[in-house]
Amino acid sequence: MSFANRRIHPAFVIAGAIFVVLLCAAAVRATPSILIVPLEREFGWSRAVLSSAVSVNLVLYGLVGPFAAALMERFGIRRTVLVSLAVICAGVALTSQMRSSWQLVLTWGILVGLGTGTTAMVLGATVVSRWFVSRRGTVMGVLTASTATGQMLFLPLEAHVAEHQGWRAVTLVVASVVALLLPLVALLVRDRPSDLGVLPYGALPGKAPEAQSRENPLANAIRVLRESARKTDFWLLAGSFFVCGASTNGLVGTHLVPACMDHGIPEVRAAGLLAMMGVFDLVGTTASGWLSDRFDSRKLLFWYYGLRGLALLWLPQAFEAQVLGLPLFAVFYGLDWIATVPPTVRLTTEAIGVRDAPIAFGWIVASHQIGAGIGALGAGVIRSSLTTYTPAWVVAGAICLLAALVVLRIGRRMPRAELAPAAGEA
Repeated sequence: MSFANRRIHPAFVIAGAIFVVLLCAAAVRATPSILIVPLEREFGWSRAVLSSAVSVNLVLYGLVGPFAAALMERFGIRRTVLVSLAVICAGVALTSQMRSSWQLVLTWGILVGLGTGTTAMVLGATVVSRWFVSRRGTVMGVLTASTATGQMLFLPLEAHVAEHQGWRAVTLVVASVVALLLPLVALLVRDRPSDLGVLPYGALPGKAPEAQSRENPLANAIRVLRESARKTDFWLLAGSFFVCGASTNGLVGTHLVPACMDHGIPEVRAAGLLAMMGVFDLVGTTASGWLSDRFDSRKLLFWYYGLRGLALLWLPQAFEAQVLGLPLFAVFYGLDWIATVPPTVRLTTEAIGVRDAPIAFGWIVASHQIGAGIGALGAGVIRSSLTTYTPAWVVAGAICLLAALVVLRIGRRMPRAELAPAAGEA
């Protein structure tokens, strides 16, 4: 029976397959937090050197986003994702053979960074934009929450494998999981609703099918950046997302497990804290998608950044109250981990327009990952020079509070007559 004859709209099948891809890609990106201390012990590399490889990974992960979105426009989602998964698999597997720090930068920093940059939030935004007209916020929230689910499922397992089998076994397990995704994507993922003879979910009958772009992917990505850069809201969104990346993937995602081990907390238990964050982020980000369909996204972002900043400022005290302090931080911070994504996607669509929103969001994600790279490297340098992470937590908390004020300016300069149609289109 064809997709078109099924009662379940194929958009949800595509979204389910992409959820699994994003989940496993998130597990790959979270793996360095498990590897930092074992690599430090075996090779004697400093926390700053290890953080530099993670920083390259995070920055490339972001910079490749807008070009990945343009590649998906030109060559299709399925082919682009298959190539990126093959690159990730090769990069992770080769990590097990490294002997020098430059090899870590090459494999995990460059290869894995390029691959995961394609299987990232831009992929979710592209799928939502093409396959859904209604429930976009909710579906984007679920896809974004896959990052949390990936941590929840894989980090404790990876920590257990690292503790009993060594860090090389971890890389081989991760590479095997990524390899299993290739047939899943080949069988289930399609590029556009028109490929299956259906309309996007929620589209009214008579809607013309979206034409495949014939524009050069590089030129298309640069064009969207040039046009978006003329709008103040683009820079406000990019700046706030820079702070988001610095305070999540870069700082907490990379350094919370090593920081816990600095305080005498075993690696498996520390990984369990990140997994707990994943559980609550799954709830928080899905709820954020639902809320972004119903409430002002600027106000949602104000609360998300503000509460995240307070949580980070409290984290040094949480380490001193290990029995309840860190679990409470994991719950509170987890609810807010990447809840910023659905409102940011919606505001990007309102500011840029439906057609170019995925690529524009790719550039905003690039800003997110530049922030993540600076956060990862900066925290590593602080830890190496001061033997403590406390200044890193405090600075991250302060800039989150600043971002909470900045996001309230988004949309302020757009006349109400223009804002209403843009919001309806989004």
